[in-house]
Amino acid sequence: MTGMKKYLMGAALATVFAAGGAYAQEDTIKIGVLHSLSGTMAISETTLKDTVLMLIEEQNKKGGILGKQLEAVVVDPASDWPLFAEKARELISDEGVDVMFGCWTSVSRKSVLPVIEELNGLLFYPVQYEGEESSKNVFYTGAAPNQQAIPATDYFLEELGVEKFALLGTDYVYPRTTNNILEAYLKDKGIPAEDIFVNYTPFGHSDWSTIVSDVKALGADGKKVGVISTINGDANIGFYKELAAQGIAAEDIPVVAFSVGEEELSGLDTTNLVGHLAAWNYFESAESPENEEFITAWHEFTGDANRVTNDPMEATYIGFNMWVNAVEAAGTTDVDAVTTAMVGQEFPNLTGSTAKMLPNHHLTKPVLIGEILEDGQFDIISETDPVPGDAWTDFLPESAVLKSDWIDLDCGMYNTESESCVQQKSNY
Repeated sequence: MTGMKKYLMGAALATVFAAGGAYAQEDTIKIGVLHSLSGTMAISETTLKDTVLMLIEEQNKKGGILGKQLEAVVVDPASDWPLFAEKARELISDEGVDVMFGCWTSVSRKSVLPVIEELNGLLFYPVQYEGEESSKNVFYTGAAPNQQAIPATDYFLEELGVEKFALLGTDYVYPRTTNNILEAYLKDKGIPAEDIFVNYTPFGHSDWSTIVSDVKALGADGKKVGVISTINGDANIGFYKELAAQGIAAEDIPVVAFSVGEEELSGLDTTNLVGHLAAWNYFESAESPENEEFITAWHEFTGDANRVTNDPMEATYIGFNMWVNAVEAAGTTDVDAVTTAMVGQEFPNLTGSTAKMLPNHHLTKPVLIGEILEDGQFDIISETDPVPGDAWTDFLPESAVLKSDWIDLDCGMYNTESESCVQQKSNY
């Protein structure tokens, strides 16, 4: 065989077996998977990559969509925020994906945002975040502050009688914006500024002795103290250890965390965490036929009965299935058509109720408070009916006048006072 013939045959085979699937590219619907598989966020994001691959496999077994099989195009932005933008551009421009599922941190999402708006891409973002954003090219399937942070604060106020608050966070956009909202909310509830302690630490922070001492000192006057934690990653391990080292139990100073779930607890010694709380929209311990089926499928896909499920996985599951239904309703993967068809989509969540996609590209989600158990699971001690997600908080004056509606107003940042659509900045 001549060199040219070998080249042509190799090129043909490469096309047929692209991305490990025996389908020609024009016969597949490409799905971009934009999650860190290396670096500091890999421990959390690799699981979401696996979740998307499982959902694709399941959908292909059902016959795919519109008569075509689905093909995953996986990239690794390596926990490097600018690289997220580069990889998103590569997925849309070079790979021609029809949709992307990805990002974890808000800084990675904000890095991607200008790219997908420029190229008219489509991103499903599955993690709780600070709100204060609404893009036509993004569907936010994780919690907005009114679906996690605000209800958790209400639980502290109404159920636990907390009178002083320590807002502890990792130093980046999600904790800072969330805590700005919570400070305003607490003051609106009558909590004086001097009873609100705010502190930020870098990723990977390990020396918590001074900060925990400061938190402990808040209760010197006998008032009940509670910690609202937006601490991310491995820093949580040292934080909870220091609480125990200083003799602080959950009944003394309860902690409610927004970034500690089953995945973070898996394999850890939970001795120092038992009794503390987390607020999410899903826990693996939720009892429903849908959840039981999801957990079974996950164990079968991974081949590991010990692999846990978590909230961002459920958000991925809901978003993926809504996207499938929207594509089938639109009869095309065209971004504009699918974006329109997405609004109003309903799909059973894993806790027994139904998720609905709103005109502001946020979901309705129940709010769950869970108490950490010794086995790394959660005892669900509070659950609400599904709450509509707010893109713009009511507790910051500049946001309270804003509304997002991509159907009737075709605007994600509509000022209700000036009755005009404001151009939102894509970065920060």
